[in-house]
Amino acid sequence: MQLRVEELERHLSGSLNTLYVVHGDEPLQSLEAVDAIRAAARAKGYLEREVLSAERGFDWKQLVVSGASLSLFSSKKLIELRVPGGKPGTEGGPAIVQYCAALVPDVLTIVTLPRLDRKAQETAWFKALTQKGALINTFQVERAQLPRWIAARLARQKQKADAATLQFLADSVEGNLLAAHQEIQKLGLLFAPGELAFDPVCAAVLNVARYDAFKLNEAMLAGDTVRLARMLDGLKSEGEAPPKILWVLAEEIRAVAKVQAGMATGENLQQLYRNNRVWGDLRQRLVTEAARRIGAAALGRALRHAARIDRTVKGLARGDVWDELLQLCLRFAR
Repeated sequence: MQLRVEELERHLSGSLNTLYVVHGDEPLQSLEAVDAIRAAARAKGYLEREVLSAERGFDWKQLVVSGASLSLFSSKKLIELRVPGGKPGTEGGPAIVQYCAALVPDVLTIVTLPRLDRKAQETAWFKALTQKGALINTFQVERAQLPRWIAARLARQKQKADAATLQFLADSVEGNLLAAHQEIQKLGLLFAPGELAFDPVCAAVLNVARYDAFKLNEAMLAGDTVRLARMLDGLKSEGEAPPKILWVLAEEIRAVAKVQAGMATGENLQQLYRNNRVWGDLRQRLVTEAARRIGAAALGRALRHAARIDRTVKGLARGDVWDELLQLCLRFAR
């Protein structure tokens, strides 16, 4: 069974599963999901708690023993198994499979994992976890969903904001949900319940956004020039290396060009995505739209521009690398 993060509260109000798998790379959502499961378990009599951290040197026999033993003082037990590296190893994999095959009704288990790649999700131990337990994926909230996420958080403290204020808040906290949570809580302390005005929010909220170079392509493909400029400025301030940014942008332009060429010859779109490593519904949509919107000649010019920037990065040509990166983004976005 798979649960979305927003479905978890309603699910926990009913009967509990014996196994929950919290899987993802978003710290705030992972922390809150585990806290919610832990609180629900405590309310339903799981009073004994044991935490197992599967780091180097961990004895996997502990997992099986813990699941089979209950305290004299409690008839129900909560076990939290943390696998911070996401790789249980040759001993851990079979131990997890064995554990999942013999789950005990009076023992509730929470397994926390970082975000695993496709290969790791195909392993026997991960399949055993997801087949026997409830899977909660805690991934980074995408920029397009961020205003709605903020609105839901404000509603919890009986506050709301108009679209412009939500967009401003999203711009200020993008890529940093832990800080976003703190800024939203601050608004709850500073302002009364009800509608929040734009100007006081602007004055109160800090810019705590953190940018990921691998998200820059989304803004470029979507033609969001304002976000592009803001992200590049943020990446520069954070000390990101220009060669990495150039590589991300050039790879995306090449992907659009290859998908465009394949579409022109009638190739299957899904096969084109696989061949050019275009994963995820959002990126596939953006790449396809860009392939339809931008001419082949413009794509060629963008790739030649990227080659010139590469020479500038290497000191073989004059120019301001960051300005050239912005010009490349804007050329493509428009």
